[in-house]
Amino acid sequence: MGQKRHKPEEIVAKLRQVDVLVSQGRSVAEAVRSIGVTQFTYYRWRKEFGGLKTDQVKRLKELEKDRAGGSPSVREPLARERLRKAVSDLTLEKLILREAAFGKLLSPARRRRCIDHIRQKFEVSERVACRVLGQHRSTQRKVPRGRTDEDALTADIIALASQYGRYGYRRIAVLLRDAGWAVNVKRVERIWRREELKVPSRQLKQGRLWLNDGSCIRLRPERPNHVWSCDFVESRTHDGRKSRMLNVFDEFTRECLAIRVDRKLNSTAVIDVLTDLFILRGVPGHVRSDNGPEFIAKAVRDWIDAVGAKTAFIAPGSPRENGYCESFNSKLRDELLNGEIFYSLAEARVVIEAWRVHYNTVRPHSSLGYRPPAPEALHWPSRDGGSPPPQATILAPRPVMH
Repeated sequence: MGQKRHKPEEIVAKLRQVDVLVSQGRSVAEAVRSIGVTQFTYYRWRKEFGGLKTDQVKRLKELEKDRAGGSPSVREPLARERLRKAVSDLTLEKLILREAAFGKLLSPARRRRCIDHIRQKFEVSERVACRVLGQHRSTQRKVPRGRTDEDALTADIIALASQYGRYGYRRIAVLLRDAGWAVNVKRVERIWRREELKVPSRQLKQGRLWLNDGSCIRLRPERPNHVWSCDFVESRTHDGRKSRMLNVFDEFTRECLAIRVDRKLNSTAVIDVLTDLFILRGVPGHVRSDNGPEFIAKAVRDWIDAVGAKTAFIAPGSPRENGYCESFNSKLRDELLNGEIFYSLAEARVVIEAWRVHYNTVRPHSSLGYRPPAPEALHWPSRDGGSPPPQATILAPRPVMH
């Protein structure tokens, strides 16, 4: 008996069977033996039918039937040529998809750039590239129209990012809206990343505090002037001498009430600062602080009790129990102290006080819905004219987008 003549569908099925066995870790020789042919026949089939699928072979047979009216000498070269063309087209599509598979093509703009790259590299037509990558030709030919105010908005974003180097795009978006721009956060983020502006690094999240019986974190602020926090921050001037800052902070409104700057601060300075604030703002319900010698001094505790307030000392070695003030101290150091060099104590007092006013009246706070804790009543520009307030963010007037 003669050797069995395999149909094209059977050949494609056997070739795909070998591919599956090889992908499972079996050798090529062992996989070829499993389909009952020699390696010579396998490689000949692979050269002729490699890359084809069953539906493509059926289509090729239909084309051969259409040409059945011609002589065998004409049909065989024609079928061989069409088969070769189908294999080459399939191979080209694989190369195109492999070239475009290194990134996600989610937006039409990225698809346009990818198709232009494919056409230049493989020298294919726009029709072929769009068909393979699933891009409509009208979308490929559409010329994107940018917004007329894109350059002006970009310039203002860069200006604000230069002025507030430690702000992220969310706070910059709030400042832009305060300056008159009708812009959302997503557009600011897109320009922010396109211009490669610095994104502040995220801080590590701290673990939740356990509410032990002796922990004063159980005392939560319920209204303004309910709980004030006090803490010290140290820095140095240009000559290397140490300077100290006493920060007083309202935990409910997130407002910095005072920053006292001096070379040395003791319990007398604490009483002096609290006296001025009690006269100006009233006596709070509690004063929270750590167990430093300036706060636990008998004179300070007796004085606070005498005016009608209560002390709330955190547990020793637990600064996170004074979390509101510690968060403010980190912002003070990150946004001001780490970027400034003070040549004198007077210069430090002026700059730090200006930053405190900006912190209370201009700086957006994420915990307050990106609003400042103590905004000024006067908004610029006003109808009466005049000069803008010194804390206002001055930007050129821009058209409102719709």
